[in-house]
Amino acid sequence: MRTLETLLGGEWVTTGEWVDVHDPADLRAPVARIPALPAKDVTRAYDLAEQGFAVWKRTSPFDRARILTEAARLIRERLDTIAADVTAENGKTLAEARGEAGKAADFLDYYAGLARQGYGTLLHDARPDTRTHTQREPIGVILVISPWNDPLITPARKLAPLLATGNAAVFKPATETPASGLHLARALHDAGLPAGVLNVVTGRTAEIEEALLDDPRITGITFTGSNAVGNRIRRRLTDRNVRFQGELGGKNASVVLRDADLAAAAKSVVAASFGQAGQRCTATSRVIVERPVHEEFARLLLAEVETLTVGPGTDPATTLCPLSSPRQRDSVLADLKRAVEQGATVLAGGTADTEGARAHGCYVRPTVLADVTPETAIWREEVFGPVLALRAVDDFAAAVAAVNDSDYGLAAAVFTRDLGAAYRFADEADCGQVAVNTTTTGWDVHLPFGGFRDSGTAYKEQGEEVLRFSTRVKTVAVHFGA
Repeated sequence: MRTLETLLGGEWVTTGEWVDVHDPADLRAPVARIPALPAKDVTRAYDLAEQGFAVWKRTSPFDRARILTEAARLIRERLDTIAADVTAENGKTLAEARGEAGKAADFLDYYAGLARQGYGTLLHDARPDTRTHTQREPIGVILVISPWNDPLITPARKLAPLLATGNAAVFKPATETPASGLHLARALHDAGLPAGVLNVVTGRTAEIEEALLDDPRITGITFTGSNAVGNRIRRRLTDRNVRFQGELGGKNASVVLRDADLAAAAKSVVAASFGQAGQRCTATSRVIVERPVHEEFARLLLAEVETLTVGPGTDPATTLCPLSSPRQRDSVLADLKRAVEQGATVLAGGTADTEGARAHGCYVRPTVLADVTPETAIWREEVFGPVLALRAVDDFAAAVAAVNDSDYGLAAAVFTRDLGAAYRFADEADCGQVAVNTTTTGWDVHLPFGGFRDSGTAYKEQGEEVLRFSTRVKTVAVHFGA
């Protein structure tokens, strides 16, 4: 079993306390262990970040860009090693892990490009001989809390823009999947990131939560995870001048209209629903089908589900990986049990997969449910697993109403040949990401990303939009007359 070090003040350190990391494909033996930092080391991380920020905010944007570009190169150079660790601790397929590593490098490259540009606007001034402009500045020390489902790409999309704009960071990776984030930290460190600009806090969140969230030097917190935790953080910040960027839950819907290419829609829905075993915030978990094509679409959908191969991420034949932990597996199975008790019919799957070696992992068969209603819990609540609920509606208006009848508003898709229906859906779907004739998943680095309502906060991620979170605006007026 490997022993991993964490990064504090530009040095790789360990402690006397450890947390084991397990492979969800086979839980019998830990694959690594990480330092379980105590609260005093979390406070030290903020001390070091404060010192690092004093240096980094004055570092040339061109030097920041050079470091991010070099870190991207190192990730691509180490891609196979990194992907193997992502698969080992998270469970996703090697193909998915390689894609994640490549996209993490893309985030670093993209924000390296933005770092080279000026952030600001030239403004007219009513006063004579006066030139006024705005400029964007870093906000300070930002706490980054990332989840276990995308353990490399999520910290990359958070850290890249905040580092590009001159901020420092304290980074808390998920306890279940720390190795992936540590690969990102090592690439940045090896690329020449100054000491203290990035500090990685590993360990048991419950033991260090107070030190992690309550430090007075925090200027912003960016968090991806559950609504329960996100809302707890938000309440904790109520009387503090701390920005909060939250990417929270989703209950994403795909709508199949009667004129759609049903075969193509079925393939896209299965890809969006069962990739990474449904453990994506943008995964499709509800399918709303116009009644005249409901039966045919259901047949095509089930045929596509039957082509999925459940297995470990290291097997090239696997197209449906294990869930990322026993806790997540058991949570999904409990949701399925409750759905059946509430009247849902299982069209496919519905149980754990314990055949052969899979008995030692966190496998759940790909599941399709019918006979759900708007009141069925699994239609309304996030499951975060390989579960898809299918429901028929009468027309376009009913489909849009069903999409919007949710506390969440992250992603939605529509499948249609009618351009007018596509644009109407884009206008009327109350969510942050809308797809037409493609999956709800798969948003690129330069595209603003985030949800409405309970799916997130006003600060979006990705693209230039994220600069609203990681920078503050200063207005400067220069009088150059006599």
